[in-house]
Amino acid sequence: MLKKLAIIFILMSSWVMLLAQPKTIRALKMTPAPKIDGSIDDEAWKKVPVATDFITNTPVYGKPASAKTEVKVLYDNSAIYIAAYIYDDPSQVRRQFTPRDAEQRADVDYFAVFLDTYKDRQNAFQFLVTSRNVQSDARVSPQAVTSFGVYGDISWDAVWESKVGFHKDGWVVEMKIPYFSIRFSGEATQDWGIQFLRFSRRLNETSFWNPVDPNVSGFANQFGDLSGLENLVPPLRLSFSPYISGGYRSTPTLTEGYKTEWLRSGGMDVKYGINESFTIDATLVPDFGQVISDNIVNNISPFEIQFQENRPFFTEGTELFNKAGVFYSRRVGAEPTRYQQLLDEVNNGFWNGYKITRNPTVTPLFNAIKFSGRTRNNLGIGIFNAVGQPVNARLNQLLTGKDTFLLTEPLANYNVIVLDQALKNRSSVTFTNTNVIRNGKERDANVTGIDLALYNKKNTYGLVLSPRYSKIFDSLGGYDGFSNYFEAGKVSGKFQYGISNQIRSAKYDPNDLGFNLAPNEFTTDLSASYNVFEATDKFLNQRYSIGVKQIYLYEQFEQQQTTVTGSAFWVFKNFWDVTVSTEIQPFWFNDFFELRTPQDIFATPRQKLRRPRNYYFDISGSSDSRKKLYVNWNLGFAESPLPNDPFYVTELGARYRFGDRFTLSLNFRRRHDNGQFGYSFERDVLTGDPILARRKYTDVTTLFSGTYNFTSRMNLSFRARHFWNKIQNTDFFRVLDDGNWVKRNDYIISNYDKNYNVFNLDVFYTWDFKLGSRIILGWKNWLGTDYQFLTNGIQFPTYIDNAKELVNTPHGNELTLRFIYFLNYEQLRSRR
Repeated sequence: MLKKLAIIFILMSSWVMLLAQPKTIRALKMTPAPKIDGSIDDEAWKKVPVATDFITNTPVYGKPASAKTEVKVLYDNSAIYIAAYIYDDPSQVRRQFTPRDAEQRADVDYFAVFLDTYKDRQNAFQFLVTSRNVQSDARVSPQAVTSFGVYGDISWDAVWESKVGFHKDGWVVEMKIPYFSIRFSGEATQDWGIQFLRFSRRLNETSFWNPVDPNVSGFANQFGDLSGLENLVPPLRLSFSPYISGGYRSTPTLTEGYKTEWLRSGGMDVKYGINESFTIDATLVPDFGQVISDNIVNNISPFEIQFQENRPFFTEGTELFNKAGVFYSRRVGAEPTRYQQLLDEVNNGFWNGYKITRNPTVTPLFNAIKFSGRTRNNLGIGIFNAVGQPVNARLNQLLTGKDTFLLTEPLANYNVIVLDQALKNRSSVTFTNTNVIRNGKERDANVTGIDLALYNKKNTYGLVLSPRYSKIFDSLGGYDGFSNYFEAGKVSGKFQYGISNQIRSAKYDPNDLGFNLAPNEFTTDLSASYNVFEATDKFLNQRYSIGVKQIYLYEQFEQQQTTVTGSAFWVFKNFWDVTVSTEIQPFWFNDFFELRTPQDIFATPRQKLRRPRNYYFDISGSSDSRKKLYVNWNLGFAESPLPNDPFYVTELGARYRFGDRFTLSLNFRRRHDNGQFGYSFERDVLTGDPILARRKYTDVTTLFSGTYNFTSRMNLSFRARHFWNKIQNTDFFRVLDDGNWVKRNDYIISNYDKNYNVFNLDVFYTWDFKLGSRIILGWKNWLGTDYQFLTNGIQFPTYIDNAKELVNTPHGNELTLRFIYFLNYEQLRSRR
């Protein structure tokens, strides 16, 4: 008996050691290069070392993969080549067509390779190919937002070649990754980090060549090694992507009917590799017209809304600039600073006798440049610079017909500098500086930050320290502020825990080129989680977490609120999942920003508003995404001790796959707060004090989208979104000095009700007719901005009524055609 136990112990120990040691594969240099045709019968692939024995990551960790995968690596003076033989029954391989970078939750198998070219165990390139030969690529970095199946920033697109072929016992992926699409050091002999991934949709199984333990913090630190790279000859990395675009736009207005304009633009994106490690990306006379519409809402909060960046130049390869979190690229080319101010002045009679004939909503750019790369000593260097054009509005005097021009945005230079030193054990130290300089005596701004991340050798404990300093220069003398973030805890293992503290001074203001939702804050957060990634009788995965957060106003150091949170997440064996969560404010708390007093959120002292204790309970889940019909849902409920004060949220999403080419999705969300307390946007006419409103608040969002894929490189997609918000006031209050409130009856509160609608429809036909080259035909339709508040909330009281009325309300239309052609120096030279 003891002998058997000893044997079992030895085998288990050997298996654990095997999982812990990074695997190694050797790359061979070979000429002539293999032909990329989805077959590995070329002479070049024979006698090449094979990487195999993949280990599962999901749905459970640590088991041998269900089927064999064999991978080979070659290289020559122009590219690195990957060949993967993926053993399977070809009739069982899922083969849905998808757009680029959209393979997640689709009915498709795929294979991916990750290249850590500097072997810093933190940064990497991902290249993925589906069973339909649809490409995806991403930049892996410590700060990249990841989720199930997503390991990096998928907005990054490179130019590379792939081909898929099917055989009687599986399918083959061949890749050619040119050196001009990646970066690496100039050393004569190099070792890279490397990882291979295989995903089987039929089994919902993800397996890696080198094991990736979900209980271990980090991803690139769990790669294997690639050796044998010698005398790499990086090419001249120079490419051009000239574009031309044209179109027509018609915009409805209340006073002048439809305004029409012809759209025409032309420019170029240029990539130039200064050496094997550093690249300059420049866009000359950029045109950002063909991007998805923002998810606009009726923002009644005291803070601005942060929108997603959709412009390719600002999403591709910006992971270094975003590491410190002080670069919000939507500030560049944003709405002119005085756009809304001018509208308000005209509407309030300040410009009596004038009408606006031109008031641009976007600040155009002269150019934008990114310089980035990493030295052989793992020092990342990034420089971003953009120049915004001055913007002038035009007003016409009705009596004389004379035009008056007003500057709504001055000439401005936006600059970001980043130095990021990768250290051992996933550690790093980063210096970031952002700077905005505007022409003349306009406001200038500067923010400097340092980020230090330290992990122990076993990667079980971590510490993060992130101090910031901001300085504003303006005609009033300017001001400065600081912030600091500290976090420490156990980052790996089934049981993880941590403590964090965030300090923001009242005058910390990074918003000229960054995004700070709330200044003047002192927050301490305690959290713990327990994760089970092994299968049990009922579950595949389980996760449990609890947390306690205490927030104070930093400058006055008054308590804001205490929050207790808890959640549980389960994945069942049928691949359905359920999440249960709760958030409790156990005490009455103070809100120092809702009343907008002072109106400047950086000013102190602040008037407080007392809010009641409450609890929120939420349950959500989703079905098996392998099925043709996939649904996700969310139900939430909140209550406070105030009478008749419930809050409800209901959300339902459905996606139906009609075949391998066509998919439709519908998402619906309704929120209703029967007793929302907030600023009424009115002030007492005598004292100027803010008036508090209690109101019935309802908003409904419907999102309908679909994609039809003609081929692996051609698709038609649409996205329609309707947002409706109804605000029905029930009481007005005067707020006392201690934050409590007293009812007032001197207003007809129904006069201040709001009914708001937003509608956008985006339709895009995209054809990647050549590697790196694309034709895009786009149509946009939207509810005119002047008409968003005009639907009568009494005549049309429900969401359905408002949706029907949208048809009869003026809409804007835009039709554009864009042609982009990729030219690479190496290709031009070979043709000559």
